[in-house]
Amino acid sequence: MTDSDDEQLQTTISGPKNAAPDSPQRNRPQWDDLPVTDETANLRQGPDLHEACLGVLPLVGVWRGTGEIVDPAAEGARAFGQQLTFAHDGRPFLFFESRAWLLDEDNRVGELLDRETGFWRPQPDGSLEVVIATSNGLAEIYYGPKGDMRSWQIESDAVARTGSARATSGGKRLYGLVNQGDLAYVDERSLDGGEVAPYMSALLHRVVG
Repeated sequence: MTDSDDEQLQTTISGPKNAAPDSPQRNRPQWDDLPVTDETANLRQGPDLHEACLGVLPLVGVWRGTGEIVDPAAEGARAFGQQLTFAHDGRPFLFFESRAWLLDEDNRVGELLDRETGFWRPQPDGSLEVVIATSNGLAEIYYGPKGDMRSWQIESDAVARTGSARATSGGKRLYGLVNQGDLAYVDERSLDGGEVAPYMSALLHRVVG
């Protein structure tokens, strides 16, 4: 572990400035009777983070916030709420999950959006392999270069879809730490035969970890 990695670890353990006050004590729901090691989204609890995952250590946690979705099939931008989870079970990958929902002008929850689940798989050289499956019938493989402990960019290499899934030919995502502890991202996609363009973006605050 380098000095910068150690500094980032200490910052994560002590808690970022903008985290929810009780985030250090919280975790994703745990299965205490599971006969194998359960996943943890809190570095203070559960198994030690695998050394291969040090480059994505700052992502571990549960994040919530709001963003904007720009869909070429809809009129105008729409607000949405989201929860992202990055967890680990001591092995050399992170479990990833996204849940999102539309918000109306009064910030009330509306239509539920697609769910995503997958794995971030750091490689020996620090680069990333990411596999994501969605509830709308897509399975995507992304690759990305080694991050700098503050930002991570991945770009799709292959997209498979079911017969009923929306035409999606690829995209890229950029995740980054901002505002002394928040997580922001931009998700760009090629939809319905169009060019790759911004689709979703959000600013999320740590609520676990």
